[in-house]
Amino acid sequence: MTPEQQLTQLTAGTAKVLSEKELLEKLKLGRPLRIKLGVDPTAPDIHFGHTVALEKLRQFQLLGHQAVLLIGDFTATIGDPSGRSATRPPLTRDEVLKNAATYTEQAFKILDREKTEIVYNGDWFRKMSYEEILRLNSRVTLQQMLQREDFRNRIDAGQEVRLHELQYPVMQGWDSVEIRADVELGGTDQLFNILVGRDMQKDEGQPQQVVMVMPLLEGLDGVKKMSKSYGNYIGVSDPPQEMYGKLMSVSDELMDRYYLLLLGETRDPATHPMESKKSLSQSLTARYHGQAEGDAARADWDTRFSKKDLTAADLPEIAIADLPLNTTVLSLSSFAFKTSFGLEKSNGELRKQFITSGSVQLNGEKQTDPTSLITPSPGDTLKLSKKHAVRFV
Repeated sequence: MTPEQQLTQLTAGTAKVLSEKELLEKLKLGRPLRIKLGVDPTAPDIHFGHTVALEKLRQFQLLGHQAVLLIGDFTATIGDPSGRSATRPPLTRDEVLKNAATYTEQAFKILDREKTEIVYNGDWFRKMSYEEILRLNSRVTLQQMLQREDFRNRIDAGQEVRLHELQYPVMQGWDSVEIRADVELGGTDQLFNILVGRDMQKDEGQPQQVVMVMPLLEGLDGVKKMSKSYGNYIGVSDPPQEMYGKLMSVSDELMDRYYLLLLGETRDPATHPMESKKSLSQSLTARYHGQAEGDAARADWDTRFSKKDLTAADLPEIAIADLPLNTTVLSLSSFAFKTSFGLEKSNGELRKQFITSGSVQLNGEKQTDPTSLITPSPGDTLKLSKKHAVRFV
């Protein structure tokens, strides 16, 4: 691709680029650019929301640029305060390194392991003397830090901001100096930190990195950002059939955004929406589990829902022994959605959209009374919606 063609592809789906002119100038240098993405492994698993920046890093990688995945083994022990209403609980370095092992393994389902440079910021921060740390802090003012909305909001609300949290943007900025980053990727909540990196590079006489921030991905509800705490997430390590099924529950309106942010592609508007959604689900399942599993997940979905043959389908299983006592159609539906698909449904939503509408069916028989007692037997199948069904064991 020409630099101009690269620019068009790389800026697609971004929330902000500072600046496109600078990025084009760097692309015209005719050398691989160093693209930094810093991750703090504060948890062992990642979901699709985390992969938005990884997908953009992969685009740079496919165009011949150098992907630099920075593992914040030092900064993760502090915890990124971005968007937080309270101080993060501290992690030990052993906990961080254990999380990093699974985190990177999942990241390499997207990135080319052989062409990815991995660095740990503990390699330089643990060697710094206190004098060097003070000198680093002198480059940033307290007034600058208090411009951060999350810090300001916490102070205005009477909530504490610990001094070590003020160090985080300083350290993330210095990471860019150590890496000599040409571009830094991050979420929209990382804008302040990445700009600090530009300032520090300028002070060190380095070319300033281009800021490229990605939007936060909405979860399965189409409203809130994807998060485990909201129960609207798709985990990278979710089983193939579960991953495919969750993706098929995405709204048509959100599908275009998933195509762009998770696959780096634009959906063909000439293709029927249902076929587009199947293709999206199959492609993403194949990315994380291999093509054979992606194909099998689609075939299984077609068996369950297109051909209406639940008896032959590979369904999520619920042990009858795990069911609460005196189960009603309402409570059973809620339990099945939550335990098998990670979806939180309100009682009102279940009544109106699933039960009284006839979507909930036990062995093909509609269950339209939410208060009716229901006692499944081993081998029974419960259809919850067009895209969700379970088997009892």
